[in-house]
Amino acid sequence: MQKIFWLWLTLGLLLCFLSLSLPARSAGKAPDRKAESHLLEIGPAPKAAVDRKPGEEIEIVSWNIRWRNRDELRQLAQLLKKEPEPGGAAILGLQEVDRNKKRSGNENTAQFLAQSLGMYYAWAAPPRVAGEQEEETGVAILSTYPLSDIRRLVLPHAGPGGRRRVALGATVKLSRRDLRVYSVHAETRIPIACKLQQMKAVIDDLARYPHDLPAIIMGDLNTWEPDAVNKTFQLFSAEKFQTPFDETPTFFRRAWFIPIELKLDWIWLRNLESTRYGINNAIKLSDHWPLWLAVKNAELSGRDR
Repeated sequence: MQKIFWLWLTLGLLLCFLSLSLPARSAGKAPDRKAESHLLEIGPAPKAAVDRKPGEEIEIVSWNIRWRNRDELRQLAQLLKKEPEPGGAAILGLQEVDRNKKRSGNENTAQFLAQSLGMYYAWAAPPRVAGEQEEETGVAILSTYPLSDIRRLVLPHAGPGGRRRVALGATVKLSRRDLRVYSVHAETRIPIACKLQQMKAVIDDLARYPHDLPAIIMGDLNTWEPDAVNKTFQLFSAEKFQTPFDETPTFFRRAWFIPIELKLDWIWLRNLESTRYGINNAIKLSDHWPLWLAVKNAELSGRDR
């Protein structure tokens, strides 16, 4: 218990220092959707689409890839193709996905991965912080099935320096039933109450759709505080979501000499049943590990529209 206490104390002091060095600004005016339309990118139908034959399961992966340079992107594409898990998934929710930043070689990450994997894609990013020359990192959804009704959601509550975060929602067009999917990246350095409001903003967007529509909310929710996991369970459970994942860590980093493992990433399901799931902590490409699960195929179990 003493070791755990010092881990939390060290992390808390580090994040508090970062927060104080970049004070958070108020949310300000609502985003101008027209002015920010360039921050939503929807890819065309893949030229070499995956031959996805209906089966008993659909595999889903959520992964904060923590941006990648050009060489690492090729490694990532191979992992998503060939690694037993998370390779071969039909739906991917990715976070920290760059499009035009120096650190990633100005590579359009979502587009590159979609072309490499033969998938449809959508990508969204927050508004640029005043004074910054580069656009913010974003989130993406990739799918072997067509995407429609794609929505970029700027989440409430600015982080340090006025930085915003986004979620991305899309309807996956299965042959017999639609599936609503969200990829989310919550802010790190805001109170847990504000993080829960960011999650609730995504749930509220889902409320625009039929209550019996199968849905998945996944991503990096940054639930690092001691009580954040329980509060996240309470929020999603009250909204009729369930997950096979518990408090098992999904993130690893070494702060000075102290190894830190945290539960940051999630996959939440509504009107779906998971059959298999796991966290691949053998993959070291990012400081987050990929989460994967399989659900009973909505094409077979869903009713005709």
